[in-house]
Amino acid sequence: MEANIEKNATGQVMADLHNLTQDAEELMKATASDASEKAKEARNRVAAAVQRAKASYLHLQEQTVAGAKAAAKKADVVIRDHPYESIGIAFGLGLLIGVLVTRK
Repeated sequence: MEANIEKNATGQVMADLHNLTQDAEELMKATASDASEKAKEARNRVAAAVQRAKASYLHLQEQTVAGAKAAAKKADVVIRDHPYESIGIAFGLGLLIGVLVTRK
């Protein structure tokens, strides 16, 4: 349960970072014609923030992929340690799904 909440939170943060970077890049393009010193300074700060957000997004994405790989390796170890139990569980789930699907 707690892992799902963390996974959902990470996914939401990643989506928010992605949307933020896109919106900030569009804003910088829209204000590119403003040549005032304050506008240039603001664009520079936004550009730096966008770069940091992109780096954070990539870092979170790498962590998510690494976590998925670790979970797959753990599942592989469990299946290799308990092959007959794994086959029995897979058979039982398949049977249950078959019964539910063919039910009238």
